[in-house]
Amino acid sequence: MEPTKLQSEGGLNVTLTIRLLMHGKEVGSIIGKKGETVKKMREESGARINISEGNCPERIVTITGPTDTIFKAFAMIAYKFEEDIINSMSNSPATSKPPVTLRLVVPASQCGSLIGKGGSKIKEMRESTGAQVQVAGDMLPNSTERAVTISGTPEAIIQCVKQICVVMLESPPKGATIPYRPKPASTPVIFSGGQAYTIQGQYAIPHPDLTKLHQLAMQQTPFTPLGQTTPAFPGLDASPPASTHELSIPNDLIGCIIGRQGTKINEIRQMSGAQIKIANAMEGSSERQITITGTPANISLAQYLINARFRDVAAMWNDPASMTAS
Repeated sequence: MEPTKLQSEGGLNVTLTIRLLMHGKEVGSIIGKKGETVKKMREESGARINISEGNCPERIVTITGPTDTIFKAFAMIAYKFEEDIINSMSNSPATSKPPVTLRLVVPASQCGSLIGKGGSKIKEMRESTGAQVQVAGDMLPNSTERAVTISGTPEAIIQCVKQICVVMLESPPKGATIPYRPKPASTPVIFSGGQAYTIQGQYAIPHPDLTKLHQLAMQQTPFTPLGQTTPAFPGLDASPPASTHELSIPNDLIGCIIGRQGTKINEIRQMSGAQIKIANAMEGSSERQITITGTPANISLAQYLINARFRDVAAMWNDPASMTAS
């Protein structure tokens, strides 16, 4: 790769990707009504702006493009956050305006260059831009990335981001980076009287989608454990003895059942109430064994959810446009 040339106006003419970590409320502000704000940001900056999927308290916003487009996108985000702060202050008695704060997600291998020897680089950034910059001491969970927090006026933040981009281009990441993926907000699920409820705080909220799944599972032929002649009635209020059911899943499909960092299999465990164990890959075998343990109702629901997951994935393969949402 050729060395980066600084253009006369101080911008860098090179493509870069910057990742931001935002709370749900901040993401909502960036997306805007019917996606109008993010659409405008994409059009006016020329940068690609992608927002991670999922009902997580935190989301990753990825900004990609030539650095001048990234700076424009950052400016629009910083000014939007400032506008939100001003609007929230109009109905509060606070007199001093809090600074705008952005959190970047940076590979840990580049953080040393951002800090500099004895903290010289980060000190220089703070002094020359007026922004506060802090690099987290610990890596974000299950990743090799750290959060870099920048706060100050929108103008200070933009100058600071420009300097961070220069450092990131001059010191590319070393080795493989495991990107940080926010975890979904897990809400406990309970089944009662044929209804599914999610627990939020002190309340049980009826959940129509899970109820539908639960009722569909109830309509499936209940699984009869070996040696049991009378079919087990899949009633949830009575608790029939736990039984076990085994499935074989092709190796190349096991990933879609497990999901990223086990998210899908954990969802299926939580929704069905069944214990699900996936055997390690056996040498020379093209399949993996899945053991489902629980009441017949739990097992039916787990099987239903696994099949539903296969259907979702098959639909995505037939419609590549929807792949990004999985």
